[in-house]
Amino acid sequence: MQNKFIIHSDYKAIERDAKDAITNFDTYQDILGDGDRNVIKIITINDKKYTIKSFKIPNVINQVAYRFFRKSKAERSYQYANKLLEFGIKTPFPVAYQLETTSFLFKRSYYMSELLAYDLTYRELITQPDYPDKEHILRAFTSFTYDLHQKGIHFLDHSPGNTLIVKTPSGYDFYLVDLNRMNFGTMDFDTRIYNFCKLTPKKEMVAIMSNEYAKLTGEDERLIFQKMWGLTEAFQQKYYRKKAWKKRIFFWKKKYRE
Repeated sequence: MQNKFIIHSDYKAIERDAKDAITNFDTYQDILGDGDRNVIKIITINDKKYTIKSFKIPNVINQVAYRFFRKSKAERSYQYANKLLEFGIKTPFPVAYQLETTSFLFKRSYYMSELLAYDLTYRELITQPDYPDKEHILRAFTSFTYDLHQKGIHFLDHSPGNTLIVKTPSGYDFYLVDLNRMNFGTMDFDTRIYNFCKLTPKKEMVAIMSNEYAKLTGEDERLIFQKMWGLTEAFQQKYYRKKAWKKRIFFWKKKYRE
């Protein structure tokens, strides 16, 4: 097995510890999230906490593709995190990544970043209808998304769990996570509005976001709402059809029985 390990210049002092942590990944017990596909664990080095994300070994076709033709999810996560920081967009600081390959196949990969203490994600705004200061957070989140769009950052996984929200004395800070799918470049109007469609099934939340986005862009609010809600409904219908199909096909798996 061949290993490629890259660490940020700011973290050279802990390079040996970071390598050891990845090597011993399977022994750590502090798991973040449900660990369904990719597994995230919390580790400590010199009294500071970090997360290491272990990406699932891809299928054989993708093992060849990632070995020779495409950058891995771990490498993209690391590079995109650095690029976001250059744009002034917050994300947990990227520390390192490691790739494990054979001569012809790609195997496991890991992405290590600083652990961020956050207060909520967008998901809480959906699941808790009376969340304190909800409208203010939604409007601030919409402004954050507008800033992404203005800077040419198309976050393809702009979904409820992928923005961590930190309360500050002056408002809210937003940090992007799960970074391996992004495009960079000028975004047209339809692409910008489509970028909201995975966030919420709640019509009243879409109304607030479309109102705020109209204020920021100067575009017609009614048109923005119609497009945003229409795309949201279409995404939700597609999502639940896919979920129902998987439940029928993979009925023996616990996550599809629930």
